[in-house]
Order: sequence, then structure tokens, then C-alpha cells
Amino acid sequence: MTNLLPEPPSVAEEQLIARLKAQDESAMAEFYDKYSSALYGVILRIVRREEEAEDVLQESMVKIWHSFHSYDASKGRLFTWVMNVCRNLAIDKIRSRQYRVGTRTQPLDDSPAERQPAVATFRPEHIGLQELTHQLTPDQRQVVDKLYFEGYTQSEVAEELNLPLGTVKTRARAALKVLSKLIR
Repeated sequence: MTNLLPEPPSVAEEQLIARLKAQDESAMAEFYDKYSSALYGVILRIVRREEEAEDVLQESMVKIWHSFHSYDASKGRLFTWVMNVCRNLAIDKIRSRQYRVGTRTQPLDDSPAERQPAVATFRPEHIGLQELTHQLTPDQRQVVDKLYFEGYTQSEVAEELNLPLGTVKTRARAALKVLSKLIR
């Protein structure tokens, strides 16, 4: 039968914990050196962008420093506690509106699409599609603009406009019917 109790922390870890609880800055530097690369890896898997992962790691270290008094060794190992702090902050980051808006549009720098010539079937009048939306009702146009020109999801439009998701779907469907008739 295997032992299901967590392994007790090593003497070195217990000393580090005591120094961190005493707000010893050199202990925080030691803690950072010991754990930052593993924590960064966990954060990066969640946020998927290096710059964001670095920001979340820094934010996590500040939070760990300021809330270390709440760490309880009887409830789990130090690494488990700090990993949960980092994971929760990373999840908060990807759920934030600022993050979602920032991930909608990415620059096309050095994109192969930027250097490819237009296909032979390209028709310049297609560019006027946004002008056709002026013939929609204001409610339909607002939904279509957010969905197709600003990159929102239907759920995000519902949240942004404070509407039920079903209303957003109905307006989008009605707008697409009108637009398809106008294009023909």
C-alpha cells in the first residue's frame, strides 16, 4: 500500500519558508532562482505568449511576497501553493477583457499573405461589404460590426452590449439574411 500523505518539506525548504514569512528579501531572491523557471513554464502553457507569461510571473512573485503569511505548510508543499497562485493569475489574465481584445488582432509582419498577389477571382467591389451594413437596422448593424469587423465572439457581443446571447444570435442571423439579399 502506498503512502498517500504528502512528503514533509526538506530542512532547506523549511528554512526558506521561515525566511520568507519573516519577509527576508534575500530569501525571495533565492526562491525566485529556485522556482521561477518551472513557474514560468506553467504560466506560458496557459497564456501562450512569452510577454504575457513574463508579466504574469512578475505579478505572481509580487503576490507571493505580499501574501506569504497566508501559506500553510500543513495544507501542502510550497511549490504546490506557489504554482496555484501562478496558475490562478494566468487564468485570470486570459479571462480578462484586455487580453481577449488583444488576441483578436495580430500584426501581419512578415506574413506570407502580405506578399502574395491577389487571386484572379478577386473582385474589388467586395471591399464595399461594410458599406452594405448601413442598410441594416441599427441593432443588426451594431451586432454585425462587432462580430465581423471587430472580431468579437457572439458571447462577447452579448456581454459587451448587455444583451441575451439568443438576441445576439437572432440579430446576426437576420442581418445575414438581409446582406445576402443585397449582395445578390
